[in-house]
Amino acid sequence: MVHLCLKHGLTRLSLWPPWGSQGPARLQLQMLLVIWVPAQFSNLLGTVYRCGNLNFTCDGNSVISPVGNRVTVFDLKNNKSDTLPLATRYNIKCVGLSPDGRLAIIVDEGGDALLASLVCRAVLHRFHFKGAVHSVSFSPDGRKFVVTKGNLAQMYHAPGRKREFNAFVLDKTYFGPYDETTCIDWTDDSRCFAVGSKDMSTWVFGAERWDNLIYYALGGHKDAIVGCFFESSSLDLYTLSQDGALCVWQCDTLPEGLRLKVPTGWKADLLQREDGAEDEAERETTVHGKAAPAAEEQQGKVKYSRAAKYFFNKEGDFNHLTAAAYHKKVHLLVTGFASGIFHLHELPEFNLIHSLSVSDQRVSSIAINGSGDWIAFGCSGLGQLLVWEWQSESYVLKQQGHFNSMVSLAYSPDGQYLVTGGDDSKVKVWNTLSGFCFITFTEHSSGVTGVTFTTTGYVIVTSSMDGTVRAFDLHRYRNFRTFTSPRPTQFSCVAVNSSGDIVSAGAQDSFEILIWSMQTGRLLDVLSGHEGPISGLCFNPMKSVLASASWDRTVRLWDMADSWRTTETLALTSDALAVTFRPDGAELAVATLNSQITFWDPENAVQTGSIEGRHDLKTGRKELDKITAKHSAKGKAFTTLCYSADGQSILAGGMSKFVCIYHVKEQILRKKFEISCNLSLDAMEEFLNRRKMTEFGNLALIDQDAMEEGGVPIPLPGVKKGDMSSRHFKPEIRVTSLRFSPTGRCWAATTTEGLLIYSLDARMLFDPFELDTSVTPAQIRAALCQRDFTRAILMAFRLNERKLMQEALESVPWDEIEVISSSLPDLYVEKVLEFLASSFEESRHLEFYLMWTQKLLMVHGQKLKSRVGTLLPAVQFLQKSIQRHWDDVSKLCDWNRYNMQYALAVSKQRGLKRPSEPPGSEEEADAPEDDDSSLHLLRSGPGDGDGPLA
Repeated sequence: MVHLCLKHGLTRLSLWPPWGSQGPARLQLQMLLVIWVPAQFSNLLGTVYRCGNLNFTCDGNSVISPVGNRVTVFDLKNNKSDTLPLATRYNIKCVGLSPDGRLAIIVDEGGDALLASLVCRAVLHRFHFKGAVHSVSFSPDGRKFVVTKGNLAQMYHAPGRKREFNAFVLDKTYFGPYDETTCIDWTDDSRCFAVGSKDMSTWVFGAERWDNLIYYALGGHKDAIVGCFFESSSLDLYTLSQDGALCVWQCDTLPEGLRLKVPTGWKADLLQREDGAEDEAERETTVHGKAAPAAEEQQGKVKYSRAAKYFFNKEGDFNHLTAAAYHKKVHLLVTGFASGIFHLHELPEFNLIHSLSVSDQRVSSIAINGSGDWIAFGCSGLGQLLVWEWQSESYVLKQQGHFNSMVSLAYSPDGQYLVTGGDDSKVKVWNTLSGFCFITFTEHSSGVTGVTFTTTGYVIVTSSMDGTVRAFDLHRYRNFRTFTSPRPTQFSCVAVNSSGDIVSAGAQDSFEILIWSMQTGRLLDVLSGHEGPISGLCFNPMKSVLASASWDRTVRLWDMADSWRTTETLALTSDALAVTFRPDGAELAVATLNSQITFWDPENAVQTGSIEGRHDLKTGRKELDKITAKHSAKGKAFTTLCYSADGQSILAGGMSKFVCIYHVKEQILRKKFEISCNLSLDAMEEFLNRRKMTEFGNLALIDQDAMEEGGVPIPLPGVKKGDMSSRHFKPEIRVTSLRFSPTGRCWAATTTEGLLIYSLDARMLFDPFELDTSVTPAQIRAALCQRDFTRAILMAFRLNERKLMQEALESVPWDEIEVISSSLPDLYVEKVLEFLASSFEESRHLEFYLMWTQKLLMVHGQKLKSRVGTLLPAVQFLQKSIQRHWDDVSKLCDWNRYNMQYALAVSKQRGLKRPSEPPGSEEEADAPEDDDSSLHLLRSGPGDGDGPLA
């Protein structure tokens, strides 16, 4: 057998049968490839919008939102969010969606573009535009797309469905504006497009060589152009400027009146090109516009005239127009302002429909879906994403992430929910299935430092720098307990024991640990003994023992059953930064300031092992650092630890872009995850870019965004524009908290990028179990035909192909499930339970799989109890799946019961026939044919409001 081991031992290639083994006359060499993938990026939570433009999909049911250097798709119909498995090198600047919704061009701040397929969720092509791109737009026919770069616009041939060596082929380059271009809009027939600029002009260019329209420049504004929009099936144009002015332009020519330019002297041009004259070829692919062309050049050309000019009602000098969108079929104009207010107008009469405020910060992007019913707003200042239904004046989606860095997170015991706490003093609870935040607690007045769930899963306990520890109820969504200290102090961490009765918090300034009762809210004890700030607390899951880590280079174990007496003091070689127990409570892991992870036996207070992680952190160099990354790594360490659900591995993260997973027993690195490749963050690269180093110093010291939107303008004499206190900075990449899901299928990390979830369920791979030559799909189906269900199930799980496992299980008659369950070996029961838990997520055969689960647990329950440590993740995964279905079914039953009670009450009130009365009664003739009010309520019951609202 030949093994090919790649880095970290993640890939094994086996040749089988072994060389020299006896076989048939024709040697059959079968190659088996087994790939072990620990986890892959699954989803991005905690941040819903960062910067860039929003887009609706073609069906209008999903919003495509750029989040940092990733793209998240929010499905509004199915109440789900999904992050595409691709990332750019910098923050995303703009996203262009093809008319059929299959392709997307994603451009970052550095000018790098990704051509991504939204169908297969993969990157098809990479391209560099050699400059910063402000906007990108496909033509309505999908054949061309235009990008605005600097003071010019470039038109490319759109990539088709055929294979091409170069997907982006430049067609024409359009010159004309003197300043940076800002926006693009196409006509419905893709014959012309308009480009707005910061020089207060709007340019109309022909996509083809039209004889009567090559270019046309429009003025009339006193500030930068924010949006330009063509009217439906017309060349009429609307332009909006930053000072809140709207100009209506009428064209004297219809789109059908555009004439193609007749080529003249094409033979001479052809010969001239063959001779190597490049100026003519350049003239064919370049359009140079003039702001004031000569009079003879305008004869016989398309002409525009300004029909009207309107002004928006603004309040204050700084409330300028920041975003706009126009729906051509509904004639609906939506404008957003710097104060967070948006207006809805009907054009061309400029009738105000309504005006509302959606945020305290500027509206950065607006998008309207295809039907014109839903409007999406993005506010980059607070990271808000809202979808508004303007006809009913209600929110379809209202989400906001942490606008400061997230500090801590915790999984609920069943793995359905995630709670996060941030420096913005907010506590948010996220649904791991949908990816939406469904409740936000704002009771804290300072940064949240620790969050945790109780074992019931319905109580969240948080600690904060405001000197309080609060308990929140997920049934009534309220703060029902507030724990305080006798004297003001700041809490750095919090922990709850396994029964949920005792709450402990570590003080940062008084070096004490405070103990409260959850039932009464009274302070039980104050534990003193540490000589430095408390950095971490953790209860033993199996015993009433509390472990506390401190900067005084010790970890103390406190026995709750023995009046909180210190049972052991573990001496460390450096300051302790994090502490955690293994799920079975038999081991303790401590992260210290010298980048080491030490493992201890809590019973005997003996160190059992250590891991040196300094070289695995591999920190980067910040732009303003005076020392190299190698020297600055000496002050970096792991700040958060977390055991896997089975306790065999440990996750470690800290002031670096890497998360390391170690094998505890072997004490080796199993995998290193790079959580981000976003160069818009600081400390991402090991070496500084030498091109930024000049004789006058580092260019990073200069505020490059001085003249950008929302930036501080250059302080010239007499200038009173902009907020002079605003500053631009690059956040440093770091991992603040790590948690493994109780189901053992995924883990989460709070980082500068947001809340990242890595899951095992995101990949399809071939991973057989005890495979031999007799296990083939044909043999499995033959066993099913012979009704040998046990053998078929065993072979299917040995092959570990999901479709075959599903086919084998669903072929068993329901009355034989108990017999088949009792004949399964113990080794396969765990695998069947894991398969059942994952099948509950997608299968319709709910009762059938519930019967399988019940029979397996009833028959093998006693034997499974002896292996509770290894089986706990599978059982919790199963509980999570069943609990979700129970919630959905119970909600549906309550809804139906409410509707029936309402129908009976209406029928009783109006004297209609009761269900117990015989048919043909006299009251039947007096019954109305249709009751619109009752039918409307029956169709839209109390569950209709439950969506992605938070």
